[in-house]
Amino acid sequence: MKEEIYLKMTNHNNNLSKYACNDTEAIYLKENKDDIRTPFFRDIDRIIYSLAFIRYQDKTQVFSKISHDHVAKRMIHVSFVSKIARTIGRALGLNEDLIEASSLGHDLGHVPFGHVGEHILNDISVSHNEGYFNHNIESVRNLMVLENYGKGLNITLQVLDAIMCHNGEFALGEYHPIKKNKEEFLKEYYESYQDKNILAKMHPMTLEGCVVRVSDLIAYLGRDIDDAVRLNILKREDIPKSITDILGSTTKEIVNTCILDIINNSYDKNYIKLSQKVYNAVVELMNFNYKHIYNNALSKEEKEELKSMFELLFNTYLNDLKTNNEKSPIINSYLKNMVKEYKENNTHERIVIDYIAGMTDDYFLREYARITNNPK
Repeated sequence: MKEEIYLKMTNHNNNLSKYACNDTEAIYLKENKDDIRTPFFRDIDRIIYSLAFIRYQDKTQVFSKISHDHVAKRMIHVSFVSKIARTIGRALGLNEDLIEASSLGHDLGHVPFGHVGEHILNDISVSHNEGYFNHNIESVRNLMVLENYGKGLNITLQVLDAIMCHNGEFALGEYHPIKKNKEEFLKEYYESYQDKNILAKMHPMTLEGCVVRVSDLIAYLGRDIDDAVRLNILKREDIPKSITDILGSTTKEIVNTCILDIINNSYDKNYIKLSQKVYNAVVELMNFNYKHIYNNALSKEEKEELKSMFELLFNTYLNDLKTNNEKSPIINSYLKNMVKEYKENNTHERIVIDYIAGMTDDYFLREYARITNNPK
């Protein structure tokens, strides 16, 4: 019976494109015990049941400190990425399980208050000789190291690589996968802490990873405009006609245009491609969004305030570790539950960075209020 069920679970491999990643190609960094699930299907389960995945529900996508039921949080964004990527993947005959696992896990390492928080934590990390901090690398670290109380979740190499290489801030007209083995993947991962330019050079090892990367870009461009309009930050009429004539002006229109363009230009090919006119419009829209949305999501004063808050939390927790303050939550609710290897193999500074990076916005604010004895 078990063998019959497994055959049904693997049946989708018979319909995959010759360029897809078959389940039999799955690579693990550690030995894995098989069950009736296929490797990438199992990865989905491990990711959605992780603690980091639960914290998506209260992490900023773009707009922080705003009480609005219809403004997207990080959880909504990753759901959009998953759906967009699976639509493209199904049309191209790719492995949807690999795509879904990578999509759902791609932002697990995002810090409180989105990219603003990420930039602040990066500055802190560099100043304390812990290397560059990037959310996609921290997403991989969550799955390889931090989850399961410091033992990791043993996710496949293909999913870890797609997450590591997903960075949607770098738009390309074509996405070509580059095959890697364990050693090559780990080399890129560890070098990312020392080479600030390596993210721009990274390419996924699978076509599925390429789909996730471009889907991340598609997902945030349209939805962030919808949120900005809803918050009266801009009007749809503000979007240049050179963009709307090609992509449209709503999430539905932008997503639909990009998905169909990618499918039409990538079908039965070993790369993912946007047509030149759509690619040009996407780049123009990215620049528009940065100028009118992302650079204005928080005021200069709010960014300075957040910087002071991050630094206060970091210095407080660092002192708590050095003085073994057992009343501190970084010890009594985090570190005490971690395995011995995690405690021994990481500096105090790295432990604090991991702890802050994993916080939700609300928990960050509660901790700041507790430390300053100034409830808000």
